Amino acid sequence: MNQTETPLLEVNDLRTVLHTPRGDLAAVDGVSFQLGRGETLGIVGESGSGKSVLGRTVMGLHTTGPMKTITGEVLFAGRDVQKLDPRSLRQLWGSEIGMVFQDPMTALNPVKRIGVHLTETLRKHRGLGRRPAKERAIELLSLVGIPDPRRRIDQFPHEMSGGMRQRVVIAMALANDPALLIADEPTTALDVTVQRQILDLLAKLQAELGMAIILISHNLGVVAGRADRVAVMYGGRISETASARTLFDSPQHPYTEALLEAIPRLQEPPHRRLAAINGAPPDLIHPPSGCRFAARCRHRQDDCDLTLPELTPAVHNEQHHYACFHPVNQGGR
Repeated sequence: MNQTETPLLEVNDLRTVLHTPRGDLAAVDGVSFQLGRGETLGIVGESGSGKSVLGRTVMGLHTTGPMKTITGEVLFAGRDVQKLDPRSLRQLWGSEIGMVFQDPMTALNPVKRIGVHLTETLRKHRGLGRRPAKERAIELLSLVGIPDPRRRIDQFPHEMSGGMRQRVVIAMALANDPALLIADEPTTALDVTVQRQILDLLAKLQAELGMAIILISHNLGVVAGRADRVAVMYGGRISETASARTLFDSPQHPYTEALLEAIPRLQEPPHRRLAAINGAPPDLIHPPSGCRFAARCRHRQDDCDLTLPELTPAVHNEQHHYACFHPVNQGGR
């Protein structure tokens, strides 16, 4: 994002605490970032790192209540999402911020036809009549690459393949031309060929519509070549963030290095065992006092257990930040 440009989305010290029977769990703990118009930010990390909770909190789906507490700011086009009333949030969802959920089968109502899913949002946000809404829904199905959309619009979700259902969910998210699309694991449970098609589709639609995208994934390989910048999350916090090229060429945080090593590569010998990260993520109800990755880190030193490291800019690249006392690739900075 250009430094002089006003960000479309600005997240400042965001914290989402879930109140559980075992105690308070900070699923998102002090996260900050900015996103410009038309930019793609990849958010990656293991399951349980806080990625999906972050995406929902940014959208305002995790509203403050007895089971959760949210602090910090989420500024979308200058408005604090956390301070919007329920009516304003409903107007925001779909029309300005769209979301692609990771499981299209649960995101779609199984007893409603595909056309109903699409026309509902068009009639609510655009005030279209029944027939114009149906014609626009057919256009959207065609836009996302679904063949024979006039027939498909009358089908139920179970009559479509996983890839087709995912395209329907994308069409729903794009129905009102949102400025921001949050794609939460949009290729989960799809075979690699369909994954490529879905990611290519998102890139094509982004180029045509000029929207910003937050691409959430547990797989760094998915965001490779797709994101302008990448933020790596671990234990509810951002452990490293940089441009995609810098992150892949010169990772500084040991967790980022470990994630990259776990990506299978074609040039490796067949049947080679994939690299794994030993241990398990920390218990966020009782997080460690030091670095949250220290217990699994092969570069661990004594000071890693004493103090929680904060994001620090790299010496030769102020756009590259990492939270580590002992970065692994200092020569590449």
